[in-house]
Amino acid sequence: MLLRMFLGSIISVTMAATNGQQEHGPPHPPPSPSSPPPPLLLVSFDGFRADYLWQYPMPNLELLYRGGVLVEELTNIFSTKTFPNHYSLVTGLYAESHGILASNMYDAAHNKTFSLAHDQDPFWWSQALPLWLTALDSNYSTAAAMWPGSDVAIGNRTATHFLPYNASMPFAERLAKVSSWLRGSEQERGVMFTALYWEEPDRTGHKYGPDNTSAMTQALKEVDDHVGLLVSELQRAGLWGRVNVLVTSDHGMTQCSAQRLIRLDDCLHPNNYTLVDLAPVTALLPTQDADKVFDLLDKCHPHMTAYQKKAIPDRLHYRNNPRVQPIILLADEGWMIIQRGDLLPTLGNHGYDNALPSMHPFLAASGPGFRQGYRMSGLQSVDVYPLMCHLLGVAPAPHNGSLAKARCLLQGEGCLDVALVAGVVVGVLLLLTSVTCLFGLMRPRGPRRPLQFRRLHLEEGEEEDDDEPLLD
Repeated sequence: MLLRMFLGSIISVTMAATNGQQEHGPPHPPPSPSSPPPPLLLVSFDGFRADYLWQYPMPNLELLYRGGVLVEELTNIFSTKTFPNHYSLVTGLYAESHGILASNMYDAAHNKTFSLAHDQDPFWWSQALPLWLTALDSNYSTAAAMWPGSDVAIGNRTATHFLPYNASMPFAERLAKVSSWLRGSEQERGVMFTALYWEEPDRTGHKYGPDNTSAMTQALKEVDDHVGLLVSELQRAGLWGRVNVLVTSDHGMTQCSAQRLIRLDDCLHPNNYTLVDLAPVTALLPTQDADKVFDLLDKCHPHMTAYQKKAIPDRLHYRNNPRVQPIILLADEGWMIIQRGDLLPTLGNHGYDNALPSMHPFLAASGPGFRQGYRMSGLQSVDVYPLMCHLLGVAPAPHNGSLAKARCLLQGEGCLDVALVAGVVVGVLLLLTSVTCLFGLMRPRGPRRPLQFRRLHLEEGEEEDDDEPLLD
């Protein structure tokens, strides 16, 4: 009986772990096996920190993931900046692999400089192949609305349709373009992959800091309204339930303070280096002896870590690219590196260590390719690319991600949470042991009779042989 109970518990737990955390949501019609895969829409709300989901009311976004899936925390790549992480989402590569390392870069071998204002040179983007180009090779049309890198001709190609970056264009106007691309026309079929970018809540987080609940409430209400507008537009166009929609972000945000400033001039004369990038991750090109410069910076401030290029930790995946400068400085969470003075550049910032929860975004998705009401605690952002390729039936370019865990988000896929199963199995075993011991203690016991001594019976002809005593 106890064995049956034990096996039943294991089976129940395994089924629960396979199904994940299910919630009820509106059903999506299953695609026909013979039909092409549904189109895919990737939407990024810049700077949407994962825990904003729980700190602020997000009714439209919640409605979307309750009918689909939610990854509560997406571990993004280092550095946790806008361009590197947006390019990782559409390539599945770490920064050292795709080459977009920061907002400002310098390539010594080619004497080229990159900045957000001068980012059109294909030289910087051509170390990777984004999904809007990979999908072209499957005879799909693609599009991108202001996604970083999408207006650059990589290998002399762009997406079929794209919008050059224009910060003044409202979200509704960008969305209208996306909707028309997805619908297509009599002259042109609809696109199979589209990427859409929006600047909030990053802009508000920088200006006011994420701890300013009044400003963030207003910014996140606008974002949630945009999610509602997105769903309404897809419904109006007859696309809702026929398009797979992924809503995510590139990074989080943390609060900064004028009391948490690290001044480089306090440690090092500016004649000793050329500044390439100044942020929570600062990149320096030494003009004097590199080891001496590093020694000065290594002792500069208790809330700043200096790395020579060769010693950048493997886990950051930030060392193996010629665009990485000889010395990299990384500030602790909430600290800002400046050259001199007392001016705090921004009340909120990102770019810090990607292991910090404050740097993590989220991912929500809905559509015929996704499960309904399923939650996952975490995923790597480089895993989003192979997931999208799988949804489109596109052969992925070489990448650093894996479909193994992301597959759990997909319709019809069973997933086993090994940690959950192992924990419950141990618990059931402990319970079974406790019950067995309890039954043993509760069993009636009478007075125990002493056992009678019985001498070993020897066969006829055998002699009794006592053991020799042990020697002292």
